Amino acid sequence: MKPKYQRVVLKLSGEALAGEDGFGINPPTIQKIAEELKKVYELNVELAIIVGGGNIWRGQVGAQVGMERAQADYMGMLATVMNALALQDTLENVGVPTRVQTSIEMRQVAEPYIRRRAERHLEKGRVVIFAGGTGNPYFSTDTTAALRAAEIKADVILMAKNNVDGVYSADPKEDETAVKFEELTHLEVISKGLEVMDSTASSLSMDNDIPVVVFNLNKAGNIERAVMGENIGTTVKGK
Repeated sequence: MKPKYQRVVLKLSGEALAGEDGFGINPPTIQKIAEELKKVYELNVELAIIVGGGNIWRGQVGAQVGMERAQADYMGMLATVMNALALQDTLENVGVPTRVQTSIEMRQVAEPYIRRRAERHLEKGRVVIFAGGTGNPYFSTDTTAALRAAEIKADVILMAKNNVDGVYSADPKEDETAVKFEELTHLEVISKGLEVMDSTASSLSMDNDIPVVVFNLNKAGNIERAVMGENIGTTVKGK
C-alpha cells in the first residue's frame, strides 16, 4: 500500500525524547523513536524532522525568572541542537542516513540550513533534522515546522504529541465532557484558540495550505500510520 504523503515534516517535542524521566534525553525512548522512524524511511518517504528543546531548556521559563527573553530563547535553540545530534546518532545506528541542518551556524557539528541542499538530501534518501529553531528569538519550534514545511514544499506536518491522541475542545484530563475533533480547518483552530500549534505556525500552515495531523506519539506504529493516511488523530486543513 502506497503512503498518502511522500514528503513529510515531523514535529517532535523535546519532551518526547525524555521519556518517563521528564528531563534530558532517555536512551531507550530515543531508540524506540528511531526504530519507528526507520519503518517510515523504509517506505521511501522523504522525511524531515523538527525537534524541540523543552526537555533541556525552555526560553519562556527563563524569561519568567527574569532572564532577557532573547538570551533565553537562544539557549533553547542550542538545546534543540543537542537533541538533533542525539537523534541523528541513534538513527544512523539503526541504518538510517541523516543530516542535521542548523539555523545558527556551527559548522563543526552540523550543516548550516540551506533550503536547496535540504531538498537534495531528501531526494537522495536522507532524513534531514532541522535544529536551532528559526534562528530567531520569540519563535517556537512549531513555527519552525510550518516555515520549513512551506520552504521544502512538504505534503503534511505531523505533530507528534505525548499521550494526546488528537485535538479536543478542552483538556480531556481535566474536563470529562471534552470532545475530540476528527477534522478542523486552520481558521477554526485559530478562532477557537485550540492548542494545536501557536498562532504564527497555524497562520503559516493556513496561508500555504499545508495539512497538519495531530496524533499520539507514544502508541507504537503511529508515525507510520499517520504517513499512510490512517485516521489516528485530528487532521487540520483548509481555511
